[in-house]
Amino acid sequence: MKLSDFDFDLPETLIATRPAKPRSSARLLVAQGSDIADHHVYDLVDILQPGDRLVLNDTRVIPARLSGLRHRDSAEGPVQARIEVTMLEPRAQGQWAALIKPLKKVHDGETIVFSDQLSAQVLSRQDGQALIEFNLTGDDFDDALARAGAMPLPPYIAALRAPDDQDKTDYQTVWAKNTGAVAAPTASLHFDDDLLAALRAKGVAFTYVTLHVGAGTFLPVKVDDIRDHKMHAEWGQVSDAAVQEIRATKRAGGRVIPVGTTALRLIESAARSGDIAPWEGPTDIFITPGFEFHVADALMTNFHLPKSTLMMLVSALLGVDEIRAVYRHAIDTGYRFFSYGDASLLIPRR
Repeated sequence: MKLSDFDFDLPETLIATRPAKPRSSARLLVAQGSDIADHHVYDLVDILQPGDRLVLNDTRVIPARLSGLRHRDSAEGPVQARIEVTMLEPRAQGQWAALIKPLKKVHDGETIVFSDQLSAQVLSRQDGQALIEFNLTGDDFDDALARAGAMPLPPYIAALRAPDDQDKTDYQTVWAKNTGAVAAPTASLHFDDDLLAALRAKGVAFTYVTLHVGAGTFLPVKVDDIRDHKMHAEWGQVSDAAVQEIRATKRAGGRVIPVGTTALRLIESAARSGDIAPWEGPTDIFITPGFEFHVADALMTNFHLPKSTLMMLVSALLGVDEIRAVYRHAIDTGYRFFSYGDASLLIPRR
């Protein structure tokens, strides 16, 4: 298929820059095959069935955007330059791959100071990225980063407004646990404690997996033939306990419904043999129309960017024509798009 098959026109007014308040009041488009209905996220209590299992990504987003100063002596005396750093992915021994702007204003070996506690040395630069090493590790690093950093809002939100302290709450799931993501599993942002309690009371079960979402999730597809696209890799883990829970739901005839494309990509990575098994490591699974799903019976997800790999994924699950109809309806009826936007529940006809 061609990249143009996954394109659509989106009015900028539909790009959400803040989430719904409360979280579960966001709108929810429910598509069962070609049948479309309009609800709200809190209606999941009535839509889901006892015995259904939601698979939730428990990654925790770090405040990966930093602003600091580079100091240097010159013939005119001490000079400094403002440097913006976006952490991309961890490397060995406390090092990180990072984007630095402006990259031309730093040299290898220089130190960027972000706060009285936190700084990083530039180790190397290549292909528009840098390898940096922070002066702190462990809990000291986490504490200093929490104070100095800002949440790494997606480019389409950052272009409309700057991140602020509210994003440190808004851009984090209520069950976030394992630190390591530089982007949120955004479909999960719609859940609050009250909704989780109501779903438990209904008989809906939960399974937690971990996929550390990387900045590569926002990379555009640059090839016309989607078969030529190379996916970025992200680290994930599906525990033995998670596998046993999912298998038990399948045996009992319940539905396994990942919340978010990250959870879906992870459990399908762990099930390429046909049966889900414990799994840990990087995944670059690329889900396009024709993909055979072994675990996911449905998907809760937000509305995605045109011509993105996530548009290809939802088209693979529900059907290309069905997704086109879903997105036409969402645009025509004013659903809010992208990370802070509204949600959909996609249930393919089997």
